[in-house]
Amino acid sequence: MLEIGVDSHTAVVALTHDPKFDDMALMEALKSLAFYVGALESRKNTQKRKERLLEFDATQEQVDKLHGPVGLFIGALTPPEIAVSILAEVIAVKYGGSIPKKT
Repeated sequence: MLEIGVDSHTAVVALTHDPKFDDMALMEALKSLAFYVGALESRKNTQKRKERLLEFDATQEQVDKLHGPVGLFIGALTPPEIAVSILAEVIAVKYGGSIPKKT
């Protein structure tokens, strides 16, 4: 993450749905100063990912920072709508807005 200049103004969102690609990148992002780290996935896969990250070198505090599935629940179906829901959550986190708990 240092090579690409991740700092406290950075949001990181993994979009591939593939643990082989996403898990290591997310683990590094969770250790960084990024204000937002998230992954596009289902609730079930988010829980599995968090368990895997704990098996690696991530702490519980770091794993708790992971947003997943990314985006506010607004009923988004199309890629542009999903992008809006993700950006809405990123903006809310950046400015300390209220984020409904994802169950």
